[in-house]
Amino acid sequence: MKPTPRQFDVIVLGAGAAGLMCAAVASQRGRRVAVVDHNAQPGRKILISGGGRCNFTNLHAGPSNYLSENKHFAKSSLALYQPRHFIEMVDRYRIPWHEKTQGQLFCDGSAQAILDMLLAECVPGAVELILDTRVLAVDGSAGGEFRIETSKGELAASALVVATGGLSIPKLGASGFGYDLARQFGLKIVEPRPALVPLLLGGQEAAWTNLAGVAAEVIAEVGRAKERVRFREKMLVTHRGLSGPAILQISSYWRSGEELRLDFAPESKTNLLQALLESGARRDETALKQALREILPQRLVNFLAENGEPPGWSNPALAARERQLRRWTLRPTGTEGFAKAEVTAGGVDTADLQARTLEARAVPGLFFIGEVVDVTGQLGGFNFQWAWASGVAAGRAV
Repeated sequence: MKPTPRQFDVIVLGAGAAGLMCAAVASQRGRRVAVVDHNAQPGRKILISGGGRCNFTNLHAGPSNYLSENKHFAKSSLALYQPRHFIEMVDRYRIPWHEKTQGQLFCDGSAQAILDMLLAECVPGAVELILDTRVLAVDGSAGGEFRIETSKGELAASALVVATGGLSIPKLGASGFGYDLARQFGLKIVEPRPALVPLLLGGQEAAWTNLAGVAAEVIAEVGRAKERVRFREKMLVTHRGLSGPAILQISSYWRSGEELRLDFAPESKTNLLQALLESGARRDETALKQALREILPQRLVNFLAENGEPPGWSNPALAARERQLRRWTLRPTGTEGFAKAEVTAGGVDTADLQARTLEARAVPGLFFIGEVVDVTGQLGGFNFQWAWASGVAAGRAV
């Protein structure tokens, strides 16, 4: 005879940001909660985030900062649990923090403080962490009960929360398990793809990689008309293509084969080359470089001057150079993939989930939260805020 499964009210699959938050909230409501994770250590992605300081939220987090097939889906959870709520908990644990730029909040010290806080929140409700454990099978056919067969025995609960994350950073154990589980229960998947990821350049555009290490503030843009998306931040040239905040941001919206447009003069509202248009002004490559040195690094100036529009110093030729500097077009050959992606775009289709609770519409007691869901935040603490908010929403519903 098979041993009787260990019984809980809630089983959470995944000991990351969303899973631990959900477990803490549910357990403090009196639920018996177990958290299962294949890693031997909880919160591994928390620990490496923000350069080890954890960009734990953003003061400006709102629905417009998220990418999803349903742009309205995240509204309920984000309204239920806002950045100020998480900040209150951080302050309660006396964790020093600071605002870096654009509302991004970081720990003054190590990201370990955020993980320790979440684990401490799990203590009052006696959450059981079952780590270094593989999930072998999940059965939801037992009349309102989920049975989970693991490498450490069988577990059972009336509520199952899937917080297994996406495909980004496989070296931390990322896998498509959550998507497989969703499909098992009949939920649809929006095709996962790397997001917040460097872009690759090839062909003639590979010449850009000779500038590896050069950084400049730009406006990066993709899309057309009403679908146009733009970000003004730093761009970094790498040995394989482009990175930096502006590129990571735009990568979530860029699609294969699409062009990327760069404005190299986001600060300037006047004609960059006005000095060359003055009566009697010198018009040659030296004068062009001198004008560009006012706003750009020397190596980038040389590259843009030597690889710009066909030579010519007439007024129309200078106007063409001006337009190109404001709208330099590249066609990336791809991304650096899930290995370098900070998050995964796509995931469990929100059409199959209740917005207020993250419960599957057709499967009572089954919840999906965090990165596994088709809700992807921009760079700067937004993905953690979605983890906290979706975890709280499910934790209050189970």
